Formats: sequence, C-alpha cells, structure tokens
Amino acid sequence: MTVMLAITNQKGGVGKTTVTVNIAGALGDIGYDALVVDLDPQGYLTSAVGFDDVYTAEPPSLNDALKEPGEYDLEALIREHAEFAVLPANIDMFTLEQDLVSAMQSRLRLDQAFATLGDSWDVVLVDCPPSLGLLTDNALLACGNVLIPVEAEDTSIRALELLFKQIDSLEANFDRAIQERALVVSNVDYPLDNEQEAMLDWFDENFGDYLPIFEIRSRAAIKRAWNEGVSVFAHDEDVDQCDELRRIAEHVMTLDSPEVDP
Repeated sequence: MTVMLAITNQKGGVGKTTVTVNIAGALGDIGYDALVVDLDPQGYLTSAVGFDDVYTAEPPSLNDALKEPGEYDLEALIREHAEFAVLPANIDMFTLEQDLVSAMQSRLRLDQAFATLGDSWDVVLVDCPPSLGLLTDNALLACGNVLIPVEAEDTSIRALELLFKQIDSLEANFDRAIQERALVVSNVDYPLDNEQEAMLDWFDENFGDYLPIFEIRSRAAIKRAWNEGVSVFAHDEDVDQCDELRRIAEHVMTLDSPEVDP
C-alpha cells in the first residue's frame, strides 16, 4: 500500500516545507517513488520546486479537484520534478476553505480525490498549510499518519498541544485513527543555546519513549539546495545531514496507511 503522510505544524517558521522537500529527496535517493502534494494556498513548495506557472494557471487545478473530487483525475494534475512528482497548489486555493465550509463532507475532499491516484506511488507526502483549518483537517483524515516538524524553542509546546487536541477531535468525530509518527526538530544550531538544549530535553522526555525524534541541524547547504529548487540529494554538494534525512525516509517506509471508506 502507498504510505500517506501529512507533514504539519500550524506554527510558521518551523521548516515544514523544507523538511517535506528533503524527505521526498531522501525517499528518491533510497529508491522510492514519492509524490508531494502542496496543500498550502500560499504555494511555497510549488514555487520552490519550479512550478510558478502552474500556481497561477487557469483551471483545472488542485483547487477544482477538491471542490469536485469526483470530476477530476489527480494524475492529470501532477507535474514531474527531477527527484519526485508534485501535485502543485494553485492561487485559487486562497478561497477554498471558505468555499468548502458549508459543503457536504468538507473535511473528506482530499480523501475522495486521492481515490483517483491508484497505487502509482510508494509514498504521498502532503505539505499542509500553517494553520489548523479545514485543509489541514483534510490532510490528517486522508493520510492517517502525521510527521510534525518543530523547532527547539518553547513556543513549540503550545503548538503541539493544539495540534494533538485537533487530532483527538477529528478521531472522535470521524471514527478514524490518526497516528503521530515522528517529530523532526529542524534548524538545530550547535553549539546549543540554553533554550534549544532545554527543548531538546523536553522533546525527549515527553515523546522519546514512543515517538522517533529526528534532528536536522542548520546548514547553509540546505538553504542553497532550496534556492536551486531541489533537495540536498540533488545538489552538487556534500551535506552531513543526508544520513539523518535517509533515516527519516527509511522510517516513513515502515509505516502503513489503513484503508478507510470515504
């Protein structure tokens, strides 16, 4: 079965989209076919990997497929990147949550749209918006697996509390399991200052017994690869964080995504 993974944290600036691109690159590096879905109306991932023209293109787009999931084939909307496939965001998605708020099964539209993907991909990664709105709910319910990028600062505590509360609510209201699968602490800068050291200890004390915690250290090479529209695996430069990214990718491939009825 295709592994479905939502990558989310409603707190901005945690490296969510950078983590998504580099995990997709790591999956390709170890031999898996990944599809990245940009569910953020801002389209940062879409732009970063070179699809600005698709972001501003006329319909049909992901926006239309989510408004009328039975009318569009997602495969026809996918674009090929050098390392992975991309289902781009579109500028029209800025009004999508408002358009869907009173629609039937508004939180299951992505789940319904994914039914047209078949089994073409080993992994589908969904880059969520930086909010706990209807689009993020769609990703959580469609994927059933969650990877959470965080930063080693104390504002992460409140953000995690809110995310876990939202997951509990969705599980109760939709009778579906949504599993937190890993924390990825990004932009860790050594030598650690007191706040980062305290937060790394906090992550370990609160999650280390049941949730893998990965650590991506701050590297200029990661930024340079991002500026070139690729992951660190496609950039002509040695990056010591590649091993950790491969570990994340290997962990992703141990997951499963339960079959559920739309």
